[in-house]
Amino acid sequence: MTDPALDTAVEHYLAHLSVDRGLSTNTLLAYRRDLTRYTAFLRSRGRHRPEDVAGPDVEDFLVAVRAGSDGRTPLSEASAARIVVAVRGWHRFLLAGGVTGLDPARAVRPPAQPRRVPRAISVDDVERLLEAAGQGEGPVPLRDRALLELVYGTGARISEVVGLDVEDVDRTPGRAAVRLVGKGTKERVVPLGAFALEAVEAYLVDARPTLAAGSAGDPTGVFLNTRGARLSRQSAWAVLRLAAGRAGLAGAEQISPHTLRHSFATHLLAGGADVHVVQAMLGHASVTTTQVYTTVTPDTLREVFAVSHPRAR
Repeated sequence: MTDPALDTAVEHYLAHLSVDRGLSTNTLLAYRRDLTRYTAFLRSRGRHRPEDVAGPDVEDFLVAVRAGSDGRTPLSEASAARIVVAVRGWHRFLLAGGVTGLDPARAVRPPAQPRRVPRAISVDDVERLLEAAGQGEGPVPLRDRALLELVYGTGARISEVVGLDVEDVDRTPGRAAVRLVGKGTKERVVPLGAFALEAVEAYLVDARPTLAAGSAGDPTGVFLNTRGARLSRQSAWAVLRLAAGRAGLAGAEQISPHTLRHSFATHLLAGGADVHVVQAMLGHASVTTTQVYTTVTPDTLREVFAVSHPRAR
């Protein structure tokens, strides 16, 4: 059973996020999933209208999702923090729109999360991965090599890469670049290095026409599957996992497209790139997000100490 008042309030908020804030489809799906869980919890407590909700309801919901006592899967700290963001945003929206007279979620804070350094792989491992992706004959290895070269060479999110249209790739020598559409439909242009450009050129010229001839041919998408349709995020993930296993990388089952994005940022900063430049290339709204990649390793500490301190040796 659903409650029209709660459902309508959720739909209005999702429309606001889509139209006014331009959130991506994947983000909107996550918000819908989180708020559906929240409104189900509210109904179980006899709260059938937004104005019925009180602070303890929100606090108890956070406890319930962490423990799974609402009858659903218990959430990690990171997932619980995400769901709190959705709930707080919804209640702020309702208050601003005059639907409610107070914000019951105002005092609720997401659970604290330990700061984790994103996992990156070494340059040698990246090279082994890319070589493995291109093994074999036919159009698919050329596509897979170009796909992973582009992810690592630009630091793009996998959703941004599979969403590329042919016209988004500028292959002009000396100023090759890709136009990426990130979170909130924000656009950025990222340079395309020589290795990535070579791989993309080989794919577009020698492989994509064959794939595009499929029955589901997509005239615009860069990366296509064997039916000629645009490659999905799930399929792109599978390409990476297969290449990681073929390359014999340690922890291959844990390597994700974001691992290459993390490696892109880590290797740039280790090479002396300015953090604000890396921020722009990654499409981060705040430099604080990018600074997580600047964590100093013990080896770097020892090296700098040995070279810089007057009594190090």
